[in-house]
Amino acid sequence: MSDSQPSEAFGAPGIPARWTRGAKDAIGTAYSAGSRLWFTLAQGTLTEIYYPTVDRPQVRDLQFLLTDGATFFQGERRDCDSRVEVMDPLALGFRIVTSDRQGRFRIHKELIADPHLSSVLLHTRVEVAPPLSHSLRLFVLCAPHLDGIGSHNCAEIGEAVGRTVLYAHRDSTWMAIAATVPLHYASAGYVGASDGWSDLAAHLHPTFAFQRASDGNVALCAELDLSHTREFTLGLAFGNAREAAVNALMQSLDPPFEGVRTHFVEQWRRTAEHRLPLEAHAQDGGNLYHRSVSLLLAHEDKTYPGALIASLSIPWGETKGDEDLGGYHLVWTRDLVNSASGLLASGDHATARRALLYLAASQHPDGGFAQNFWLNGTPYWSGVQLDEVAFPILLAWRLRRHGALNGIDAYPMVARAAGYLMRHGPATQEERWEEAGGYSPSSLAAHIAGLVCAAEIARAHGDEQLSHLALEYADFLESHLEAWTVTSEGALLAGVPRHYIRINPSPLLGVGGDEDPNSATLRIANRAPGERADFPARDIVDAGFLELVRYGIRAAGDPLIEDSLRVVDAVLKSNTPFGPCWRRYNHDGYGQHPDGEAYSGWGRGGAWPLLTGERAHYELAAGRDVAPYVRAMEQLANHLNLLPEQIWDLPDLPAQFLYFGRPSGSAMPLMWAHAEYIRLLRSVADGAVFDLIPAVAERYRSSRRRLPLEIWKLNRQVQRVARGATLRLQLEAAFFLHFSRDGWATVEELRSTPTPCGFEYADVALAPAQAAPLKFTFRYAADGRWQGQDFEVAIN
Repeated sequence: MSDSQPSEAFGAPGIPARWTRGAKDAIGTAYSAGSRLWFTLAQGTLTEIYYPTVDRPQVRDLQFLLTDGATFFQGERRDCDSRVEVMDPLALGFRIVTSDRQGRFRIHKELIADPHLSSVLLHTRVEVAPPLSHSLRLFVLCAPHLDGIGSHNCAEIGEAVGRTVLYAHRDSTWMAIAATVPLHYASAGYVGASDGWSDLAAHLHPTFAFQRASDGNVALCAELDLSHTREFTLGLAFGNAREAAVNALMQSLDPPFEGVRTHFVEQWRRTAEHRLPLEAHAQDGGNLYHRSVSLLLAHEDKTYPGALIASLSIPWGETKGDEDLGGYHLVWTRDLVNSASGLLASGDHATARRALLYLAASQHPDGGFAQNFWLNGTPYWSGVQLDEVAFPILLAWRLRRHGALNGIDAYPMVARAAGYLMRHGPATQEERWEEAGGYSPSSLAAHIAGLVCAAEIARAHGDEQLSHLALEYADFLESHLEAWTVTSEGALLAGVPRHYIRINPSPLLGVGGDEDPNSATLRIANRAPGERADFPARDIVDAGFLELVRYGIRAAGDPLIEDSLRVVDAVLKSNTPFGPCWRRYNHDGYGQHPDGEAYSGWGRGGAWPLLTGERAHYELAAGRDVAPYVRAMEQLANHLNLLPEQIWDLPDLPAQFLYFGRPSGSAMPLMWAHAEYIRLLRSVADGAVFDLIPAVAERYRSSRRRLPLEIWKLNRQVQRVARGATLRLQLEAAFFLHFSRDGWATVEELRSTPTPCGFEYADVALAPAQAAPLKFTFRYAADGRWQGQDFEVAIN
């Protein structure tokens, strides 16, 4: 660094910070827990880099800039063509060739994470055509967004071990960049004003250099000295202090790259030693299968074992700034359990077991789970999704069924979760698409299955009371499925008025309201300003009812299921050149704008490859050929076998890199989709749906008669009950039920029955001949306080 170099860059704080596109070409990390760094790749360049946990992005992007100093300037992501290949079928390392469109140069890169240190290594070889042999200049540009924040970063130029080093820091997080060739020009600046890109784009050569950009949206730029060799390794490392970051960097750059690469690949190859050979049931030779397992393993954190995030991506990140900290690098119990189940299906019991332990440690004291949360348990969104409480029970049951618990006592977690479900159901505040609440077929399917599994685990633990209560509550839910979620007045497909709907919002519109799916109005989220948002719930459909078949609650081939599929196919199916794919629901606004612009709180929802897998599971259960669906999932992945959250299912828009049937700008990869594919292969191998729960199928697909039960709670004040049924009145405190069968002419009183589930209940058996409504109120046992309100339930 020259003594005359100006100290502070101009243009603070820089332009507003943004992330990069959500659709990634590749995801990488070392398998070793000693390397706490993850990287992403898009359009041939490094994008978000995460450290020290998988939920903390630290870098927006890193790329090379090229100029001859006189006639041209290019950034490799915008102005060059790139080709990315896997380094090894099992390893998450990559070979990249970046080519000038005029044939003047080619850059060969090999990208890996250090097998034991928190650093990323980019081994680079530059080929230059004769006209540029002595004039091509190569620069590296990096935009740090430390601790997930693009503002208030500090960038500076320093030295270590005789090398120029580019540093960035924010609080106690430090980043360091250096190379095995000298960096003989280096500068820190503010993005959009004094950064290297702005300077080179305007002048074709550097005109300023600054030692520091102290506080803002910053970037670091340096020229790589190619005067003696055009092959070098660039390293980027992190630490919790300057010394830690630069030490990790120098240790990574010290050994020859070839040996580090060999060690990196060997680590990943060992992960397949006990993997089931499910590739025999794939249509692509097993490429997507093995890549899916590696990706799922890569999405597990190394500080919080068992914590599996939804995706190392930020959907439409190019529009997201510091005001929106959450991408998909968070834990959803739904996604985590699906990921763990996918690994379990591949034969990996250990990772699935770690996931169960992590969930048990993350459970709230009341038995619930946050809608989504950072790895340390801090909630991000605050919704309540009952399927996300049921999913950990399902994982515990699956591990138990496969003999993989290895002494773990899952019962305390299961009992708390079951109690939560029985207290807070039957309506969910949010369903699996996180945009509406009420009675959702998919949420109810998980709810019912979770309670049946909890009953089995409780019985094995010797808790007959909880087992009995869980089964009774599951029966109550199952007996209401059609009444809550099936319309008889659908108008989407001529001749099919009776079918499952996406969700019946009635229960959340007012306590004691009508639960009729034919009359409810659903407000759809993510609609454009001024666009209609309210629709009859009977005319909004998704394929969530297929979860009823997945778990065994309903049989494949059921006429109602088949009719509902006819409606779904007429309204939501997209026939792409790569196979069929389905949108979430009609009028969905979560997706790109129709003109290709990024989702901005509204758009048009695209088709989800995940749903192709769900449909395949149904077709397997129905005894039909699933090969076309397996093939479709494989072909809907990108060329490096990443499955997107959504595909673009409109005509091509090349200017926005959007092509019919190819990934949109949403999340990619989506781990839920990869897990669905693995489970599909396992299901094909087994000849039965992997997630089917025999006890559920035996209970609900048999002719066994169950006691009619209706449940009344303060959060579900049912208005009528059938003659001859039992009415259960349930409160979260001990009480005396004060009631009358004849309009208060005579009065009866019952003491509530305590349970281990956080509620008490009283059952009133209704005689078949009773016609008068049941009137009642409550007196609380703890203090003798009366409810202060009379209630009434009509008898039909």
